[in-house]
Amino acid sequence: MFEAPDQRQALLRLHLLPGIGSKRLQHLLAAFASPVAALQAPASAWRALGMPREACAARRDSQLRPAIDATLAWAEQADHHLLCLGEPDYPALLAEIPDPPALLMVAGSVACLQRPALALVGSRQASLSGARCASEFARTLAAAGMSIVSGLARGIDTAAHQGALAEVGGTVAVLGTGLGHIYPASNRALAEAIIANGGALVSELPLLTAPVASNFPRRNRIISGLSLGTLVVEAGLNSGSLITARLAAEQGREVMAIPGSIHHPGSKGCHQLLRDGAVLVEQVQDIFDSLHGWQSLLAAPAACGVQGLPLTARQQQVLAELAVCAQSSDQLSHLLSWPLAELLGELTELELSGVIAQQGGRWQRVD
Repeated sequence: MFEAPDQRQALLRLHLLPGIGSKRLQHLLAAFASPVAALQAPASAWRALGMPREACAARRDSQLRPAIDATLAWAEQADHHLLCLGEPDYPALLAEIPDPPALLMVAGSVACLQRPALALVGSRQASLSGARCASEFARTLAAAGMSIVSGLARGIDTAAHQGALAEVGGTVAVLGTGLGHIYPASNRALAEAIIANGGALVSELPLLTAPVASNFPRRNRIISGLSLGTLVVEAGLNSGSLITARLAAEQGREVMAIPGSIHHPGSKGCHQLLRDGAVLVEQVQDIFDSLHGWQSLLAAPAACGVQGLPLTARQQQVLAELAVCAQSSDQLSHLLSWPLAELLGELTELELSGVIAQQGGRWQRVD
């Protein structure tokens, strides 16, 4: 829509103006024929739209030129993208929310932003069991073909990204900084791994935006907006994860929570969500049941044992046990001595390919 160089430069200038957030940028683009036209409009027209005085005064500020040039140079590099609302590559689910970003900066795979996704969020001060739970759930969901969306923060976010990286489903990190300023610095290697493994880093903020506390709650609407649902693993009553859950509900997306010990402060936020009507999640199958029909959104569902494609060794082990008799997930986990989260990933792939089916709480072969 704004691919012409002059229009792209004008759009970036609008994006950098003080006091021009996503909503105001959208108002400007709706009111004028193009970004260039918006910049050339008289100050009176801007004031009529309620634009801040400092933004009007800075429209032609030469001090913005270095930031514009730096962003354009960044966008010329491989796997770097500027996505405008209304363009074909803009994430379809995100475009549906009440306040979608007018401009997204993406490092990595744009295609992974169109895959069915689940937001997996929680406390920065995660317990060992909470981090392990987040990692196992993320790994199983990614194995089933979902992208895992989180915020690159310490704790649960980090565990979710790391779990998803173990599979091919990919993971998306939505930053509360510009993409030229990875935060926290301790997760810089994780950010690089996300890109290298087919995922993406996403931000609506100007390239060199440093950490500012107010920007982190603001980015939460993007985390939930990219996703079919939001799963909260561990969260205190004042956790930012509850903001993400609230935004997911307002966006018409599913909200889910994992219960925990009544003695652990990190469980209180999850328990409050459950009291408010969130879906209680104890196993990955609870998520699949809540998001029924999500597999139909996959462009190419995972398939093994169909149309001559070979089964993996682990899937052959599962089928060997089911050849004897139908088994529950727990029974299979015990028989195979596998962690339940890993087993559920294999069961999901086999179910998606039509090799097995669940009936009465037990898995059976479809011959």
